[in-house]
Amino acid sequence: MSDFAQQILDKLQTNIARVIVGKQEAVTRLFISLLCRGHVLIEDVPGVGKTTLAHALAKSLQCEFARIQFTPDLMPSDITGYSIVNFKTGDMEYRPGLVMSQIILADEINRTSPKTQSSLLEVMEEGQVSVDGHTYPLPKPFMVLATQNPLEFIGTYPLPEAQMDRFFMRISLGYPTIEEEMRILGKQGDPESEYVHRICTAEEIIALQDQVGYIYCAKELCSYIAEIVARTRESKNLQLGVSPRGTIYIMRAAQALAMLMGRDYVLPDDVQSVAQSVLAHRMVLTPEARLKGQTTEGILSAILRLPLSISQALRLRLPCSFWAARWPSRRIIPRRRCSCSRRSCPSAYSSMLCSAA
Repeated sequence: MSDFAQQILDKLQTNIARVIVGKQEAVTRLFISLLCRGHVLIEDVPGVGKTTLAHALAKSLQCEFARIQFTPDLMPSDITGYSIVNFKTGDMEYRPGLVMSQIILADEINRTSPKTQSSLLEVMEEGQVSVDGHTYPLPKPFMVLATQNPLEFIGTYPLPEAQMDRFFMRISLGYPTIEEEMRILGKQGDPESEYVHRICTAEEIIALQDQVGYIYCAKELCSYIAEIVARTRESKNLQLGVSPRGTIYIMRAAQALAMLMGRDYVLPDDVQSVAQSVLAHRMVLTPEARLKGQTTEGILSAILRLPLSISQALRLRLPCSFWAARWPSRRIIPRRRCSCSRRSCPSAYSSMLCSAA
C-alpha cells in the first residue's frame, strides 16, 4: 500500500505540474493532509494559483469540487444548507448547501463574519452538517482548502484560535522563481496545459486514508513528539502553545509522510519535516514577542533545534544520518541487522551511539 501511495503522489505532482509550475512541495503537503482527513489553510497573496491548485487536485482525484467566495453578506445557511416547506406535500425538505461536495475551496475565509466562519466548525471536525435538528453526513473523502491574504487587514475578521486549530496544516505557495515564471509564460496558449488527467478514484483515496494509522510509530518517537509540544507550552514567548489536537495531527502527518516515502515506520526526520506546517499556526505569540518581531515559525525552529538527552537518543535507535548531524563529536556504531522478519521493526534500520566522546 505504501508503494501505491508513492505512485499516486508522483502521478499527482506530474499531473498538477501541467497547470501549476513548481509547486511539488505544496502538492505533497496537500496530499498528506488529504490522507489524514485534514484541512489546509493557504496563506498567500492573490494570483499565485490557490484556486487553480484546489481545482486541479479535485479533478485529479475525480472528486466533486465547490468554490465558496466568502464575503461579509454570506450567511451560514448558504454554506450548510437550509430547510424549506414543500407546498405539495406539506413537509420540510432539506436543500443542501455549498459544503455538500468533496473538495471545498473557502476563498478569502477571513472576509466573512465570525457567525459564518463558525458554520464550518462542525463541518471540519465531525464531517457532518446539522440543520433544524437533523444531521447530514458529508461525502467522503472531504477536505476544506481555505485561503486568506496575510497582508490585508481592512474589512477582515481574523480567524479565532478554535477555527485555526481545526486546520490540519497551514502552507504558503509563494512567488515562482524567474525560471518557473518563464515556464508559466511559455505555457500560455497551449491547450494541453489546461487538461488534467484522472489519477485515482475517491474510493482509492479512502482506502489509503485507512492505511495511515497502521504506519509504525515507536513509543520513544511519541515521547519525542510530546516533548516538542510541551516545549511550546513552556515557552515564555508564547501565549498559547500547541493543543493535544496538534499532537495527534503531527503524528498522523509523520505517518502519512512515511507512507509516501515507501516506509511503514516513522523517523524523527518525518516529524521535523511536517512540524512547521502542522504546529506553527496553533501557537500564539505574547505581546512582548510581537514587539520584538518574533514569529511562531522562528520559535518552533529553535525548539526543533534543541537536542534530546543522550539517554533518550540511545533508546530511539534511529538511522545514523539523524544522530550524526546532531552529535558530530560522537562515533556512530551501526547495529547489526535484526533477525526479526517484521519490516516495521525499527531495529532493522537502526544504529546506536558510542558512549565515548
